[in-house]
Amino acid sequence: MNEPSQWTPNRRDFLALAGLSATAVALGSGAPAGATPGGDRVPADPFRLGVASGDPEPTSVVLWTRLAPDPLAEDGHGGMPAHPVDVHYEVAEDERFARVVRRGRAVASPELAHSVHPEVEGLRPGREYFYRFRAGGEISPVGRTRTAPAPGSGVGRLSFAMASCQAWYHGHFTAYRHLAEEDVDLVFFLGDYVYEYAINSGNLWRQGVSVGPAHDATVRTLEQYRLRYALFKTDPHLQRVHARVPWVGTWDDHEVQNNYADAHSQYGISIEDFERQRAVAYRAYYENMPLRRSSLPDGPDMRLYRRLSWGSLADVHVLDTRQYRDDFPTDSTAGGEHTDPGRSILGERQERWLDQGLRHSRATWNVLAQQVVLAQIDRDTGPGRTFSMDQWDGFTANRDRLFAAVRRYGIGNLVALTGDIHRHVAAELKADFDDPDSATIGTELVTTSVGSDGDGAPTDRYTELWLANPHVKFYDGRRGYVLGTMTPERLTSEFKIVDYVQRDDAAPVSTVARFVTEAGRPGLKREA
Repeated sequence: MNEPSQWTPNRRDFLALAGLSATAVALGSGAPAGATPGGDRVPADPFRLGVASGDPEPTSVVLWTRLAPDPLAEDGHGGMPAHPVDVHYEVAEDERFARVVRRGRAVASPELAHSVHPEVEGLRPGREYFYRFRAGGEISPVGRTRTAPAPGSGVGRLSFAMASCQAWYHGHFTAYRHLAEEDVDLVFFLGDYVYEYAINSGNLWRQGVSVGPAHDATVRTLEQYRLRYALFKTDPHLQRVHARVPWVGTWDDHEVQNNYADAHSQYGISIEDFERQRAVAYRAYYENMPLRRSSLPDGPDMRLYRRLSWGSLADVHVLDTRQYRDDFPTDSTAGGEHTDPGRSILGERQERWLDQGLRHSRATWNVLAQQVVLAQIDRDTGPGRTFSMDQWDGFTANRDRLFAAVRRYGIGNLVALTGDIHRHVAAELKADFDDPDSATIGTELVTTSVGSDGDGAPTDRYTELWLANPHVKFYDGRRGYVLGTMTPERLTSEFKIVDYVQRDDAAPVSTVARFVTEAGRPGLKREA
């Protein structure tokens, strides 16, 4: 099983060499009283990338903003001067800030692209809050967030949305325009927040926009990653969803490079050079997402797998199926190398962590928020058998160990939330995928992309392939998102679609399918 790869002898010096200090990290997470102040000189309109919150706990939440008065400045610094800036924040019980419950200060430093990640403590469980930032005389837009319910408390409902794969250049973020109007507690973002490809006339399908030559380059450096995040984050619909609801996010491959596996590039880059690229990519990811200090990257490593609870209703296990996975097998035939019992998509340490989380869970629902399809998908519609090595099918022994733990610990309500494939899919997880009559042990909901692959269509060249697998109950190739409503009795999932995204952001939204999964009865019952 794969563990975090070994860095060259100067591994632990990487952050220092890159100019990132422990002090900058600490002050960006929330400056304690008496801490070294930053300045108060800031250009006008520094909040052009919006505000966000994430990873809610019963008494705390992390807030985020990144000062960028010129977001698309090609040096990646967003038009900010090369000195630290004080960023003050307020958290209130009302949108007018008449009942402020917390105030604090963080220092936005050039070392972290002038981003801040204050972790606000001392809040009340299960409550809605509002927040805002101030830098100099400039005030940010108001954000709305909420805390998780108290540990073990009875909870009647969790509403959430699923989103993934937002290639800005392939289409407008129409899905986010509609998602911003939904009343949800959380957004699960399941990978591919940005893409590393050069943007040019060959793939710029989003009509009505243009980009400069700096964007027509494959992203590899810290400055390029920062610029790419800034470009995607300029979308107003994405900003609005971030500001309205806390996010729980994980990554897939394109935040670094297509189809990478741990320290292995699929494009001929040496392990040493690729780990340097991964280190700057992970750093840019942290800078631009509402993540706690516990997810701070350490060179080319970043602990992103983590666990959140929603009272007694749900335990959410956020997985990282990219950083620790074994490399692609050379033999991908039906009984080939991918069946090796030593192969892992999670890595040994994360496997143990997940096993223990399932073992000790007392929640009604256990949710895996993760990236790539968990269900077995035979991609040969004829008598042969072919599988994708980039999904859990490339790591069948790891999947077998996971399913064995589900049965061993009596996990009756397993739900996998998945992204990656740019298609809506609903599938049942089977004890034996080769036997359609075997027990159903869980449910997998796969959300389509927000923008990647352009408009899409209800059916496409993959429809027959996916639906030929009897445990796949639904497939649609358009853009959109998934809404979920979880109660102690059932999970209702609604697959939302928009018909087009390339020409503008005006397409209406509709529900193309609705399923119910009853607690204690894994599987999918279609209602619409």
